[in-house]
Amino acid sequence: MQTRRLGELEVSAIGLGCMSMSQAYGKADRAESERALHRALDIGITFLDTASVYGLGHNEKLIGEVLGKRRHEFVLASKCGIIVDERGRRGVDCRPETVTRICNESLERLGTDSIDLYYLHRRDPNVPIEESVGALAELVKAGKIRSIGLSEVSSTTIRRAHAVAPITAVQSEYSLWTRDPEFRVLDVCAELGIGFVPFSPLGRAFLSGKVDPDALEEFDMRRNMPRFQAENFQRNRELLVEFGAIAAANHCTMAQLSLAWLLARGDTIVSIPGTKHVAYVEENAAAAELDISSSDLQRAGEIINENTVSGDRYAKSQMISLDPEQ
Repeated sequence: MQTRRLGELEVSAIGLGCMSMSQAYGKADRAESERALHRALDIGITFLDTASVYGLGHNEKLIGEVLGKRRHEFVLASKCGIIVDERGRRGVDCRPETVTRICNESLERLGTDSIDLYYLHRRDPNVPIEESVGALAELVKAGKIRSIGLSEVSSTTIRRAHAVAPITAVQSEYSLWTRDPEFRVLDVCAELGIGFVPFSPLGRAFLSGKVDPDALEEFDMRRNMPRFQAENFQRNRELLVEFGAIAAANHCTMAQLSLAWLLARGDTIVSIPGTKHVAYVEENAAAAELDISSSDLQRAGEIINENTVSGDRYAKSQMISLDPEQ
């Protein structure tokens, strides 16, 4: 597995998003999740991503329990800021006192003294970003986190935050079918020397060609996503015909082609495809070894992009939590 750098952190070029082991895409089998975590480390994946809100702490606790004895083998990323109240309603709270409290709770669940990369999961519109990042900077001084990250933020927010304390990485959804960061964020990250971490690099598995919307479990979050619904999904699936032919010609899966496209976007980009299955951990990791021509990668991007995909990436109720470019 090749490695890349996010600031002072050296990580595998392809990481592992752990959220699905606790929520969002149907039930997870605990034993299979444990095997997937160990297998990831065994084959050279050294960058694991979680968050305090995933499974309301379950995900962090899982990683702490399963990989506690192997903590020295991986770079650990987690996040704070998204909260769920007693009625199950989601919100954002990045007040300094909340950032500090949630970090302490995460450290306990993870069973570690320090988190390598700690993100604000979303920008809090009611708290100046300078105050939230200031709290993270204090956590760095205290040795509780090693570096600071931001998630789903605009280029303006990145600049304001970086002026307070060095930002190591920005995490946002980015893939062939979600190109928002290309508008300004990627350029600002390159200018300021900030790494970029795409989440959902496989378009929530759509780009693997294996998603059947009619077979999704009751609580699968994709049921409420416009791109997976009715006519939108049918139009989007048509894009996979030629895309799949390119993958086949390169003797790889569509998921691997999607990850290879991202790897080619720049050497400070480290994607974190999420899975709860050993087989997909292995498949995703193998994408780092592919040698696909620039012409094939360019054509893949011409087939699937913001102009050819049908539907918004989130429902309107979720879009309001993002930090759009002005």
